[in-house]
Amino acid sequence: MIHFLSQPVGLTHYLVVGAVMFVAGLVCMATKRNALGVLMGIELVLNGANLNFVAFGSGFLIRNPAYQLGLDGQIISLFVIVLAAAEAAIALAIVLNFYNNHSTVDVDRADELKG
Repeated sequence: MIHFLSQPVGLTHYLVVGAVMFVAGLVCMATKRNALGVLMGIELVLNGANLNFVAFGSGFLIRNPAYQLGLDGQIISLFVIVLAAAEAAIALAIVLNFYNNHSTVDVDRADELKG
């Protein structure tokens, strides 16, 4: 572990941080009963994936410039951010509507929405 921390920042460091963010988001989505907590977990998962896209698109992976991905990782990450913003806006509208109808944002009460 000490050897890993004493190295200069490289691809492995980014992948570890991205994996930790992804797992923290999964745990947050699985354990939270509050709808806003679940939304925060989804955002953590998407940000962990974005970090991995950017890390693989950087020059850390391949030192030969002819084989680098260039800006592909950053462009995919930008699309994921736009998707996350749209998802957050729609999900917050649904949560506010649910709160107006039930006076709570507890996701266990959402079984009344079954059609």
